[in-house]
Amino acid sequence: MRRILKAAAGASLAAAIAFAIPSIAGANGPGSPPGQPGYGGPAGPGPHLVFVQTDNTAGNHVLVYDQSSNGALTFVSANSTDGLGGTLQGSQVDHLASQGSLVYDPVQRLLYGVNAGSDSIYVFSVNGDQLTLLQVVPSGGAFPVSIALDAGLVYVLNAEDGGSVSGFRWGPKGLQAIPGSTRELGLTTKTGTTTQFTHTPGQIVFSPDGSQLIVTTKAGGQSIDVFPVTPGGEISATPRVDTLSGQVPFAVTFGAGNSLLVTNAGPNSVSSFVLGRDGTLALISTAATTQSATCWITQAQGSFYASNAGSGSLSTVTEGPRGQLTVTARTTTDGGTVDAAASAGGQFLYVQTGAAGIVDEFRVGPSGALTEIGSVTVTGAIGGEGIATS
Repeated sequence: MRRILKAAAGASLAAAIAFAIPSIAGANGPGSPPGQPGYGGPAGPGPHLVFVQTDNTAGNHVLVYDQSSNGALTFVSANSTDGLGGTLQGSQVDHLASQGSLVYDPVQRLLYGVNAGSDSIYVFSVNGDQLTLLQVVPSGGAFPVSIALDAGLVYVLNAEDGGSVSGFRWGPKGLQAIPGSTRELGLTTKTGTTTQFTHTPGQIVFSPDGSQLIVTTKAGGQSIDVFPVTPGGEISATPRVDTLSGQVPFAVTFGAGNSLLVTNAGPNSVSSFVLGRDGTLALISTAATTQSATCWITQAQGSFYASNAGSGSLSTVTEGPRGQLTVTARTTTDGGTVDAAASAGGQFLYVQTGAAGIVDEFRVGPSGALTEIGSVTVTGAIGGEGIATS
């Protein structure tokens, strides 16, 4: 039986939020210059933390948890993002229907996330286990759902109005938009229908060397779009479009030799590809999960874990020396398995489950086997997505 830990022992979450917000709204609040207090800045190793985004439409928050030596989580604080969460039509346990809506920069100790209902993105500094809200800026489009980071370069994926990407840079004046960086994706995003959540784009991410920007389009485009990135951080006017008919490509991660692993929500499978310098994809292998709504994927200690929202499970996937994929195990989670993140060393895996807003905790064995530790209930996070670790 899972250990259920309410967020804010001995007090309600509302009280914790009320306590946290004044510290954000003061001298170190939104817009504080990076050189002033409130900027995390480069620093040595801090505590091991797990950040969880609620995506609540009444007010978005990031909850901070300390990770103990055995992987169990302890609530620290709730932090307002000065914006609203959002819900794509038709979604049940995954209101953003995306991967990468909350991302951590360990070099600058900055946490980036999305206010989908406010069309904005936010930046927190991380000092010890405390967050300070530095900025909230327009995302450059409608309904932001995913963020890509590379050495101070930030690109945001906006899901509605056909989908778009917009670029930013982190510098001495904080997060600044890159003029002329917005690119329209031209997808059929089904706004106003119950299938909207399956047709909006799913993730944006940089290639390991930062030379390519990758976007998954799910059923709205049935493709993976790849933009070349210049040394100055600009992207091409149009992407290379790799069509994957019927696959509904949702999320990606990278494997050995920089192979690209993709979850296919259509057939419920995971595929590996060689990503060419010109953005072309060459299929290596595909492995079926035999589960429902295989959408998210992350890795820990050389194994990959695909989240199956419709089955309430994780599929463990291993990659052979030539990129061949094999599903080796299935692990039950709480209902509505969505986004997941591994601890900094990969010894622990934290999995968001959207049906009841629970984060499940697992220990990762040397062979990739998962051992259940417990769970925490994140109040106000039913259907929420966005999880990151430090």
